[in-house]
Amino acid sequence: MAVRHVWVNRKPERVWGVLSDAEQYQKWVVGTKETHESEGHWPEVGTALRYTIGLGPLTEHGYTIVRICEPPGRLELEASAGRLGTARIAISVKPWGEGSLITMDEHPLRGAVAQMHTAPLDVALQLRHRLMLSRLRKVVESGRSEADREAGRHV
Repeated sequence: MAVRHVWVNRKPERVWGVLSDAEQYQKWVVGTKETHESEGHWPEVGTALRYTIGLGPLTEHGYTIVRICEPPGRLELEASAGRLGTARIAISVKPWGEGSLITMDEHPLRGAVAQMHTAPLDVALQLRHRLMLSRLRKVVESGRSEADREAGRHV
């Protein structure tokens, strides 16, 4: 089971702003080379986002479908990586002090990744999630925080 979390110095609404912006997807999702227009209005349930994933010259086309969307705290996705199979990705965002706690939980569902679901695969997913959550934190924390803007009003 690959579950990781990260604390970000922004409110859940700011985190949700990034999660709900399809154009931000490739900035924080590891392995995504480019995203293509979504079908529907991301992240409404049933909406799909298409993308190219890969490492170096090896590429695969994939898509992600929104299965559960409860702003600003819960987003559950089913990601398909072509021949590799599909995975369930659950993202929760909870207020935590002055910021937010983001938890990511990913489990293979079907295809080759589900058949190869072993402890070494979970280690690889943990490393991927560490990088992905680090990237997500950077995107979310870019720009001034609500507290910074409030402090600027009082100066």
